Amino acid sequence: MTVKETLNCARKLLDASGIDYASLEGELLLRQAMGLSRAQLYSGLEHDISAEEEADFRRIIQRRLDGEPSAYIVGRREFYGLDFIINPHVLIPRPESEILVEKTLTLAGKYKTPVIADIGTGCGAIAVSLAVNLPQARIYATDISAPALETAGANCCKHGVSDRVRLLHGDMLEPLPEPADFVVANLPYVKSSDIDSNCFEPSLALDGGTDGLDKIRRLVHQVKGKLNPCGCLLLETGLGQSEVVIGLLHRLFPTATVEVAPDLAGIERVVSMTLPN
Repeated sequence: MTVKETLNCARKLLDASGIDYASLEGELLLRQAMGLSRAQLYSGLEHDISAEEEADFRRIIQRRLDGEPSAYIVGRREFYGLDFIINPHVLIPRPESEILVEKTLTLAGKYKTPVIADIGTGCGAIAVSLAVNLPQARIYATDISAPALETAGANCCKHGVSDRVRLLHGDMLEPLPEPADFVVANLPYVKSSDIDSNCFEPSLALDGGTDGLDKIRRLVHQVKGKLNPCGCLLLETGLGQSEVVIGLLHRLFPTATVEVAPDLAGIERVVSMTLPN
């Protein structure tokens, strides 16, 4: 088969299985099987693929049809314009988390040397994105998962920020050696009952308990004493969760300012709290 015929076949298979963006996924998986860039793939659409490439592609396609995310198959995912190493030890970065990065960049950009703590860093997408865009910042990135921190370390090296992102193994804010100006967190916020038993992503990075807010509540209770005066806590939340989180913040920090930023779908995605001076 030619490259073009193989792409059409992949699109039909993926589309028939209800996989979104079938054409894009087919292209990504074929590029993985053939070891080609996008430009190389499309410059040779009429070329025949080898028997070995076809066999590799069939194996890869079957993994995707079996439900494995393409990011794990190809071992990478783009986030905030950067390419990240991804594996089954870490959550796959989502576009909505870029709002958390944007909000932090806007606020931290006003500081000369901001200290930022990324809690539950996973693959390090948020910490690395902040480090790349805030060269003046010092960043701590914590995670309870040692394999996740290894992945974050690889991504820090890949993007040249290992000297400014300090990886800390431990539970949430406990490993922090000093208070931060910003505490940023994309913690697990999926309800336990909503997690698919066949999910390929680590439950540690997804499961937020009965209402999805167990980890967020723990972090909010830990943050006192870990934020500098005028410091800011930024939390990613899921559908219908912001109201509960806002109420909790108002109860624990009655003099703080609390704001909400929606995503493109109108979901209140980032809840931020700023302490008074």
